[in-house]
Amino acid sequence: MKRNILKSERPSGRELINEEQQELEKLRAIIESAIADGILTRYERDRISAAMRADGKVTVEELELARTLMQEKAAKGQLRLDYS
Repeated sequence: MKRNILKSERPSGRELINEEQQELEKLRAIIESAIADGILTRYERDRISAAMRADGKVTVEELELARTLMQEKAAKGQLRLDYS
């Protein structure tokens, strides 16, 4: 049985290359669309997760972006989870 192992990459102090920046912008658009109505569904959560893992690794920048955008709304009471 083959296991999918994701790597978590730490920033090396270098600037993001254009491709990485584009991936972050796509992820931002997916997250903002998912949380725009104030409800995060299981499907939306899975879509965000799949976008983050699409290249086989999850970067610190991706994690920080997701955390920042979702926690900001959650802290204001503007986001709830609906996994039904």
